[in-house]
Amino acid sequence: MEFALYHLRAGDSAAEVTGDREVILVLVEGKAHVTSAGQDWGTLGDRMNVFEKSPPHCLYLPNGADWQAKAETDCVLAVRSAPGQGGHSPRCIGPAGITLTERGKGTNTRQINNIAMEAEDYADSLLVTEVFTPAGHWSSYPSHRHDEDDGACCISFCIWPVLVF
Repeated sequence: MEFALYHLRAGDSAAEVTGDREVILVLVEGKAHVTSAGQDWGTLGDRMNVFEKSPPHCLYLPNGADWQAKAETDCVLAVRSAPGQGGHSPRCIGPAGITLTERGKGTNTRQINNIAMEAEDYADSLLVTEVFTPAGHWSSYPSHRHDEDDGACCISFCIWPVLVF
């Protein structure tokens, strides 16, 4: 499993060769024009601040689908990859169909944007969620948290591998 986070200024580009790895691109903030393996996905993203908690624009790409993103605004692009088997087609994920849901109880309560889950069968080896943890709450087990100095809620990406046998 690999994770990359690109902080791009408007006009900057990022690109990766995927090789034998599948990827999910998540437009955390801002807008970027994305192409992959000769396919133009257009401009993705409309959330300018991750703490808006609106669903992100995401793109799943199977292994062998190299990609390039050119920032149209300042943006943050998260990239998660894992070995792929070539069993899925490229596709946009969200924001339609991604719903902010609550998990946990008490101080373990957090809000989740389910981006790519096992039941949806988007990927060979990736499960991706976006987690918003309110200030003073714990994010998961074992209990831990990621505090912010300003007391605002915290965001993290929970990206779990799926073991393929």
